[in-house]
Parts: sequence; C-alpha cells; structure tokens
Amino acid sequence: MSRLTCLIVVAGAIGFAARPALANRESDALRARGATEIYSMDRDQAVATYRQAIAADPEDAAAYRGLASALWLSMSYRRGSMTVDDYIGRVNRNAVPPSPPAADLAAAFRDALDKALDLARRRTAARPRDADAHYQLGAALGLRASYAATIEARTLGAFRAAREAYDEHEKVLEIDPRRKDAAFIVGTYRYIVSALSTPARWVAYVAGMGGGKDRGLKMVEESAAYPGDNQTDARFALVLMYNREKRYDEALSQLAIVRQQYPRNRLVWLEAGSTNLRAGRPADAERMLSEGMAKFALDERPRMFGEHALWFYKRGAARAALGRTAEAEQDLGKAVSMEGRKWVQGRAYFELGNLALKAGRTAEGRQELQKAAALCDADNDGATADQARRLLK
Repeated sequence: MSRLTCLIVVAGAIGFAARPALANRESDALRARGATEIYSMDRDQAVATYRQAIAADPEDAAAYRGLASALWLSMSYRRGSMTVDDYIGRVNRNAVPPSPPAADLAAAFRDALDKALDLARRRTAARPRDADAHYQLGAALGLRASYAATIEARTLGAFRAAREAYDEHEKVLEIDPRRKDAAFIVGTYRYIVSALSTPARWVAYVAGMGGGKDRGLKMVEESAAYPGDNQTDARFALVLMYNREKRYDEALSQLAIVRQQYPRNRLVWLEAGSTNLRAGRPADAERMLSEGMAKFALDERPRMFGEHALWFYKRGAARAALGRTAEAEQDLGKAVSMEGRKWVQGRAYFELGNLALKAGRTAEGRQELQKAAALCDADNDGATADQARRLLK
C-alpha cells in the first residue's frame, strides 16, 4: 500500500455523525448513537442503528454515509488491517491483491454510498454557498476513496475521489473558516502529500492537492480540538501521524482520551501497547497489553482477523525486551500457532529466533529466523526479513 493510499485510509471514515442542517432530531440522535457504537467496536449494532436513522429521515445524507462507513469497517476488520502497523513503517502495502469482500456487504456499501453522494450533490447544486452541503459531499467522497484503496486496491480511483474530497472541504473552509471539522481531511491530505516522492508530489500539486507536513498536521490538530462530530476521527488520525513522526507521548495522550471515551474498544489498548513498544518502553507496553488482554478476555464479540496472534506477538516482544524470556517464548509461541497475518507471525518468529540465539540454541534460532524471513517477505515486511537474514549471516 502506497503512502498516498495510507492517507486515503486515514481520512476516509470521517464524520460518522456529521449533522446536516436538514436532518430531523430522531435521525440526528440515531446517528450519534451509531457513531458511538462504531467507536466501541459494536459494528453490527451500528449498521442496524444507521438503518433506523435512514428510516427516520430518508433525505439525510449523513445517515447513508454512516451506514456505508460501518459496512466498510466491517470488511476491513475481517481482513485484519485496522492497526497503525498497517500504515507506517515496515508493513506498508499488500503483498497480493486482497480477496473480494462478501458480495452482499459490497452491494450494501455501494447502495448506501451512492445514495449519500446523490443527496449531497443535489444539496450543493441547490445551495452552492452552503458550507455543510459541501462538507457532506466531501465526506462521502473521502469514504469512496478509502473503499477504493483498501477494499478494491484501486489506487488511481482512490486518488481521484480523494482529490474531489479535498476540493470540497477546501470549499467549506473558504465559505466558513470556523468549520475546523473540514480541516481534518484537508490537513491529512496535505500531510501525506508532503511525504510523497518528488514526482508523485508534483502529480498531486498539478491535481490541486497542496502539501506541507507541518501545516497539514496543525490542521488535523485543530480538527481534533474542535467540538465537531468527526473529532474522534481526527484523534485516531493523530495517533497514526504522531507515531510516524515518533512523537509517541502525544500519540499516547490521544489514545488515553479515546480509551476513556470508548472503554469497550479493545484495539485502543492494543495501540497504546504498540506505541509504547515503538517508544522503547517495554515495561509500559507489557502493562498496557496485559491489562487489555485481561479486560477483554471474556469479550465474546467477533475478533479482527488475526487479532489474538497480534496481542500475543506484541506482549511477547515486550517481555523479550524486558528479559522475561520464558514468558516471552510462551506468548510468541502462541502467536505463531494462531491464525494471523503473515507479518505478525514472521515478527514473532524473529523474536523467537533472536531469543534462541542469545540462549546458545543456534540451530533452533536459525530455523526460526528462516521462517521469519519467508513470512515477512510474503507480507511485504521487508525490513524485518532483512534483519532476520543479517542475523542468519
């Protein structure tokens, strides 16, 4: 997945509960509830709630977009591609084209998004200086870009939709500079365009998408501080951006806020542990991961694909860094025995190989490192595969 695709992913699921001026109170309340359910990882409930919002107001574009967002996140969840690791550092694209989503989910997503786009376009045509109308259209286009990038693996199609979303939300800021919720998508796109290669950056400039990492990050921070309905989306985006910038304390601050707001969201505990690992704080990582694993041990809701393996790999890596070898090997052994992403299993084998070499078990360590290199190569984690090969030499 290219960096441009990463940007589209971050900025796509915006404004689950954004409030159009024409929505009725019942639809407004239902959309707010649906947003809470999404952030709490109750996706099936969110789908049902957004359908109720649509029934309450069939002309509410945000309700259709909320439904489409919940369906898209369900597809991403089933693929196991909803963590910061998927969009920074070594795991940065899919090794093979993703398998198509379930036909009924894909059809329901397209129907909901097409309706949201149609309603939003009609509003902008009727009211060209209505800031919220342009906001609704830009938000729907951002979601189209996310779907094209993550589910359909169509980078060009994603770029086109992203460019339109960027234009619409720039229009919002031109009409009403107070709408800092619109600064989220514009800022995110500016941030990531600044990180593209020079040729790709010029393509983005020609297409009308501005750059500027610092400016882009500041705009997203303003959106996260603004009491709009996409405030939580901006916080999640900052977690990713701050991790990319190695500003780990700031990422952890955002995660602490989200963890307090949505205590049923397991992945926030997982991300806090992962962020502490990147920051070189294995004790804090181990504590947070153990707390999350204990808190959600009896959580019977469906897990993200490979989620169990990911939890055990992360805690095993933290325990290995702390010198708690027996506990680390136990966690890492569970990680490689469970269904999961190949890069997760590959990194777990890398940790196991490293521990074996340190203990003088050279033959065992070499076997583990060979597995690590093969698995990481197969899931585009080339950096870990190279580390494994260096140790093999």
